[in-house]
Amino acid sequence: MRRDIQPNERAFSSKEVAEEVGIATPTVRKYGQILERNGYEFLKDGDRRIFVQSDIVALIALRDTDKPLDDTAKDLVNQQKERLEESNETEITITDTYENLPHDPNQLKEVLMFLVNELAATREMNVQLTNDMSELKTKVSRLQQDHHIISSSIGNSAQKTNAKIEKLTEQQNSHYETLLQQEKQKSELLQKEIQTIRDEQKKEWSSQNDFNKRLEEAIQKPKEKWAWLFSIFRK
Repeated sequence: MRRDIQPNERAFSSKEVAEEVGIATPTVRKYGQILERNGYEFLKDGDRRIFVQSDIVALIALRDTDKPLDDTAKDLVNQQKERLEESNETEITITDTYENLPHDPNQLKEVLMFLVNELAATREMNVQLTNDMSELKTKVSRLQQDHHIISSSIGNSAQKTNAKIEKLTEQQNSHYETLLQQEKQKSELLQKEIQTIRDEQKKEWSSQNDFNKRLEEAIQKPKEKWAWLFSIFRK
């Protein structure tokens, strides 16, 4: 029977121990079997193990050991036996103390006053511990809130940055499309101007050709006239 457990000491389930130690629940069961195989005692609820703080320390030792698990388990069993023996000696000492209480009322009053003062100090310490735990929970809650705020801020900042990038990309695409359209229009106008110049050149060339033909015809007609006269004189 284990006698090293303090009154009102917190008990942990296998799942809670797994989260506390940072190992998987099946590993908790495996370590428990190794410890029991070497003589370690657990509190039991039927076949279910109930863990206390000293058991969690033993599991952490198994988790972090560099030696074979059975060798470490044997060391932990010896440590548990030493604690149990110390607990038995303490019980015997307390029993002897009660048997040897003074019978003098004044001395008994002094002993009771001492116990009352010790109890008051213990209660005061418990109150302080409770306040410290409450303050610690408050700080943890604030840290969680700060973490949530920071995470939200980072998320919002990332969303805004992505929105700006998308907007800039859209603006660049729009500007590029505008420039492309403008260049296309300029190219079309230039082609039209070139075609107009070509048409005008063709007209100019056609007009010049017509003029040259008429000039040539005008020159040829006098020649024909004088040739006719010369033909008359020859006869």
